[in-house]
Amino acid sequence: MKKLMYIGMIATASMAFVACNSEGKDAKETSDSLNEAKDTTAAPTETGGIAAPEDDAKFATAAATSGMAEVEFGKLALEKTTNPKIKEFANMMVNDHGKANAELEKLAMAKNITLPAALDEKHKEKQADLTKATGTDFDKKYVDAMVEGHEMTLDLMKKEANDGKDPELKAFAGKTSTTVQAHLNMIKKIQESMK
Repeated sequence: MKKLMYIGMIATASMAFVACNSEGKDAKETSDSLNEAKDTTAAPTETGGIAAPEDDAKFATAAATSGMAEVEFGKLALEKTTNPKIKEFANMMVNDHGKANAELEKLAMAKNITLPAALDEKHKEKQADLTKATGTDFDKKYVDAMVEGHEMTLDLMKKEANDGKDPELKAFAGKTSTTVQAHLNMIKKIQESMK
């Protein structure tokens, strides 16, 4: 009974903490705050805490946000571009990042890590910019966004693969970095062909 009361108190405190601190925060910051509020003791099944170190949890929220953006921007490109190379790349983004997102979601769920349910402000702004663009202007902005996004994601994955403490998240990052590197190589070739 005491254990149940303790879990209930932690859950209530976590929700209150997030509610009080989520005002003005984007989805990623809110997830990070919720994960910080969880008890990260050695007994996560008893306390409801996350079963991964804080830095690994932050990696998971950053990777989820990035992956979500790749899928959303890919869907947008499939609607807006007439360039067959960009269409092929965008389709790959939806499929590959969709699979990686699902795998990360399973890992996070097993570790009680809260992932963002929506894009963060930076990615929302980029999405709005892409939505307004048309024709070759859209193609250029999309390709530039993909190069920038994949460079940042590759750095994120490599850092976790090298420095992460959680073995499953570390393995996920190592495996995913290979795919991200292939995407980056492909989008850079497309970018070069557009100059």
